[in-house]
Amino acid sequence: MSLERINPAELSPATGFSHAVAATGTRLVFLAGQTALDGGGKVVGENLPEQFEVALANLLTALAAAGGTPADLARVTVYAVDVAAYRTHAAELGRIWRRSAGRDYPAMAVIGVVRLWDDQALVELDGVAVLP
Repeated sequence: MSLERINPAELSPATGFSHAVAATGTRLVFLAGQTALDGGGKVVGENLPEQFEVALANLLTALAAAGGTPADLARVTVYAVDVAAYRTHAAELGRIWRRSAGRDYPAMAVIGVVRLWDDQALVELDGVAVLP
């Protein structure tokens, strides 16, 4: 499997994401949306960075169970109930991402939503990975 991250010079600099990811592999893994649910099904984390860290860990746990690693992520979508708060915490969220998933960024989008399935959830992540 290989992922080629493509960031054309004509576009604004890609910071914390890749503009495009070309994938070659034999197994696609579609990762369901993950929020900051603990093993008992309770939302944990009092603020956006805390919930983001748990949601990302949950996404990476599902990916690992499918045999993948963070480097296999081709696409991640972030759903945030407060995009302004997401922008405010962007540097911290980037540090959490790099610590948990490394510096090989997938193609990403952040989408503002009115609410998530669990009322207490502030953020949800889903994704697509390409495995060898």
